[in-house]
Order: sequence, then C-alpha cells, then structure tokens
Amino acid sequence: MVLSPASSAPHTQVTFLACRSGAREHEIASQRHVAERLSALLGCAFAEAHDETGSLRGPLGYVVPNDTLDSVERAHALGIRSAHDLYGGVVPFPFVATKAITHPLIGPAAAAPDGWQPAFAERVREVVLPGFSAFSIEDAREAGRLLLAAGDVRVKLASGIGGAGQSVARDESELEAQLAALGDAEIARHGVVLERNLAALRTHSVGLLQVGGLQTSYFGTQRTTPNRHGAEVYGGSSLTVARGGLDALERLTDDPGVHRALAQAATYHAAALASFAGFFASRCNYDVAEGRDAAGTTYSGVLEQSWRLGGASGAEIAALEVLHRDPARTAVRTSTTELHRADVTVPDGATVYYAGTDPHLGPIVKYAEVHADARA
Repeated sequence: MVLSPASSAPHTQVTFLACRSGAREHEIASQRHVAERLSALLGCAFAEAHDETGSLRGPLGYVVPNDTLDSVERAHALGIRSAHDLYGGVVPFPFVATKAITHPLIGPAAAAPDGWQPAFAERVREVVLPGFSAFSIEDAREAGRLLLAAGDVRVKLASGIGGAGQSVARDESELEAQLAALGDAEIARHGVVLERNLAALRTHSVGLLQVGGLQTSYFGTQRTTPNRHGAEVYGGSSLTVARGGLDALERLTDDPGVHRALAQAATYHAAALASFAGFFASRCNYDVAEGRDAAGTTYSGVLEQSWRLGGASGAEIAALEVLHRDPARTAVRTSTTELHRADVTVPDGATVYYAGTDPHLGPIVKYAEVHADARA
C-alpha cells in the first residue's frame, strides 16, 4: 500500500524541482534522493526539472522544490494550489521565506520591502530573541547600536542558510565592519537580522509534516561538525517524530526546554498563517535557540523558519517510511548525519544521501538512520 495525496486529483508523478540558484552539488544530490524516496512512498513516478528563472509551467504533479516558492502566482503556474501539492511551502513575497520576518523594524520610518507585515513581529515578540530586521545599512547600524548597549550582537544575512552570512559584533567598530562586508545592496535586497548573541547554545528543531494522508510532527536537536577548514558547520539532526500535531509530542518528553520550544514554535506557526495571506506549507521546520547572553541572562526563542527541504529532511522521510509501514506505531526516532571527510564508516542500515567530493566544500558524507526506541 502507498500513500495518496489528499487532494481532489491524486498525483501520479513526483517532480524534484531544482529552483534555488547557487545550490551546491551535494545539496542537489541529497535533495533529489529525498524526492525519489517520497515518490516511492506516494507510489508515483519520479521526474526532475530545473527552473532557476521561474519561467517553468506545469502541472508537474506532486512537487518537491529545493527552495520555498516565493510567489503564489508562480506556484499556481506549476500546478501547486495547496499543501497537498508539494513538500515544502509557498509564500506571497520573497522576504517571507527568510529570517527577516522574525523581528520588527527599528521604527515606522524604516525601509521595508513590499508586503511587509508589522503584525507578524508583534504576534511573535514573546517567543523570539531580542532583535531587529533592517533593509538599509543606516537602519541596521541604528538597530545594532541599540542592541550593543546590552551585549554582543549576532549579525545575520536574512537569506543565509546553515549559518552562512553570520558574524558577532562586540562593539560599534565590529558592527560597522560586518555591515560593510555585507554591503548596502545585499542588505537592501535580502535584509539583515541583528539579534542578541547567545552562548552555551542549544538549538531545538520543531517540525510539522503533511504527506498524503499522514500528518506528523517532531522535536529534536541539531549538532555541528568541523568542515575541512576547521570551522563548525551543520552536522545533522536527531528527531523524535510522532503521528499528529505538536500536541502529540507533549507526552514523549519531560524536558522543559523542549516543551517551551514546542509552544514557541506553535505560536510562530500560527502567526505566519494569520499574517501572510496566500501562505501554505506541508513541510515546516522551526529552529528554536536557548542559551545565555554575555551578562548570563537566559533566553529562548525561535530563530527562523524553513518551509522547504532542509538538513533534517532525510530523517523526516525515514520517519514517514516507518510510520507508513507500521500503522500501529505512534512515534519513531531518526537522525541525519553530515561529515566533511571521506574516511567515514556508515552504520549498518543507514540510508546514504550523498558520499562524494563537492567541488566547493570537499569530501562530504550524508546519511540517515532509524533508531530503536522501546517507548516509541
């Protein structure tokens, strides 16, 4: 038995859509593998399309894009009209898919992109870290100086992925240099986030998935790994995935940090649905950080959203496969691992998503595992 997408016209084809410009070889390969496994789960034929210019027309069947689709019109042109038509998400404006939505602007006169919704930042202000978003270097400078009065500031290009485009400013001279490095044009185009910097950081992943008739949710943590230059980068996620919505996860953990992260992610998700007309998603992931600032004050808050394939997607699909095969099972633990070296012993039973040498990053091995868990 295979899953059938819960739409008026069940799909017969799953299409992997490579639409994010600048995606690395290892990303495309692992994302394609996720899409192929989804096609098997849904009992559909598999196809692949490339559309970095946004000119492609559909219908393409059930679509697995490697980026959030940032136009409702574009989604409709591809045959995507609801969360039942894709693994990912659709937003009405490009900035909605970035970190920029998490924080307010410095003031009512600040530069803002078309479609900016101040109501979203107001709805989430109790569940995010102290911070601001800016779309001009002058606004960013003002926001950064205000935040520096209480400690170090993390500067993040709003469109950055996996920690790229981030730095920490400890004084005004560092702030000025880091904003200059991003550049006026990049800040105006994509936006920049300035946020309280935390140490002793623990990052939770909270997710909601809807594939065919199967709805699941998860919590988990991320870890880092050194790349070939010794810098710490994303190294994988460990997830606990359960049937149902976020409330189904409450009984699976006694960790107060996880319970807080679930509540914060739920608020953020509801705020997005209420604030951005035309937004829908079948794959939702929210990164929630807890840690201490330089003064020792503890904070917890949502950092950003991901409504597209992500680093944890291999673990997500592994969980969906287990829950589909065993209808009596209510939960499962899975994980993904990414290692930036060639000498890797892959555990027995793991699914390898990529093992090779990326032209930009060097040797990388990525794999997903399903873990035994008596409670699940």
